[in-house]
Amino acid sequence: MNTPTPHNNAKVGEIAKTVILPGDPLRAKLIAEKFLTDVKQISNVRNNLCYTGNYNGKQVSVMSSGMGCASMGIYSYELFNFYNVENAIRVGTIGAINKNYHIGDIIVAENCITDTNYLNFYAENGESKIECSSGLLEKAIKISKQNNILARSASIYTTDTFYGSKGTVTKQTNSGAVGVEMECAALYLNAKKSNNNALTICTVSDEIYSGKLTTSEERQNMFMTMCKLALDLAYSL
Repeated sequence: MNTPTPHNNAKVGEIAKTVILPGDPLRAKLIAEKFLTDVKQISNVRNNLCYTGNYNGKQVSVMSSGMGCASMGIYSYELFNFYNVENAIRVGTIGAINKNYHIGDIIVAENCITDTNYLNFYAENGESKIECSSGLLEKAIKISKQNNILARSASIYTTDTFYGSKGTVTKQTNSGAVGVEMECAALYLNAKKSNNNALTICTVSDEIYSGKLTTSEERQNMFMTMCKLALDLAYSL
């Protein structure tokens, strides 16, 4: 048993084969305490929290990924390559750029369209579209239907900048993306490069096309349905 990276003080074997990845450390804490039993905090480096516990008797870990591809890139790379994680499921918020998607809607990212600089360091010539793990996508949609959860699969856009231009949003809407977020591309690329599985499930927290926003309290409440879907998916693996 050892701690193989400077960013995580969990020992090898303490992190489950499937990890739920919210961005916010406090959301990781909330998910672990609300949904898991026999839960134990196993890492707190830089206050980036990681927990392992049981969900309906199956071992699952929950770890915050931070904001942006740079942060997600570090944590997901280490989980796949140093901690033997096989499945990583991101749960987060997304801004809708397609008028058919509204606050509270759940989007399962079948692929992400991106221009993030993160890819330039790990992809041979850069990649503009990265696919999710199809097996996870199929199971997530099946589970959502079984539980009467409206979750639609679609293309999303991963960006490096939170405050972007209207021209960029228009370009990505025209390319087929329905929402914009900041972590999916790094997660999908790292899963692809390590021959593991990844899926991003997001809840629409704001409508970029209309300017509608949610409060932090509203986002917290909306988040739970998505988390339950992700945990049910983890349980099925």
